[in-house]
Formats: sequence, structure tokens, C-alpha cells
Amino acid sequence: MVTPKELVGAGLYPNEESVIQEALRVLWQERPQLRIEWAAYQYQTESISLAKAAALAGVSFDRMKEILVKRGIQPRLGVDTADEARQEWETIKQMLRDEKDAH
Repeated sequence: MVTPKELVGAGLYPNEESVIQEALRVLWQERPQLRIEWAAYQYQTESISLAKAAALAGVSFDRMKEILVKRGIQPRLGVDTADEARQEWETIKQMLRDEKDAH
């Protein structure tokens, strides 16, 4: 197995962090179920909103709700602060832009 250090030594990447970032990016692309698992975990631990979980998982807001319910995770709907509302709105706008660009 090749190591990040070897790839940097061969001049293929500027540093080990770049190797790791690229490997994770490809992993997310090739194994979308991991993205869903990670998003559900992040949501369940209350570190991200439903909209952010959906964006991370690469699924729609409604699909993410379905995924959570099937896992026995009760969706938290609504926001507690104005700042959370702004963040939620920015995330939704980004999701819509990404969806538009994909078509």
C-alpha cells in the first residue's frame, strides 16, 4: 500500500494533507452511503441542521427527513435563533444552486 508520504516524495502532491483531502473527496464520491451515514451521525449528535445534513448527504431535504425517520431519529424542525435561521437559509440556497448546476 502506498503512503501519503511516498506520493509527496514522488512529486504527485505538494503535501500529505493534500493527499488525504483528495482521498476523502474520492471516497465521498465513490461511496455515497458513507456521506449519508456521516450526515445522519452529525445530525443525531445535534452538530448540524437538517438542511446541512441533507446537503452533506447529497440528498434532498425531504429525503433526508425520510432517512432519519427510518433510522428512528426524530427530525428537529425549526430553528431556535435568528442566526440559525440565516445559516439554514444560506444552506438551502446553496443546495438549490447545486441542484440547478447539476441539471
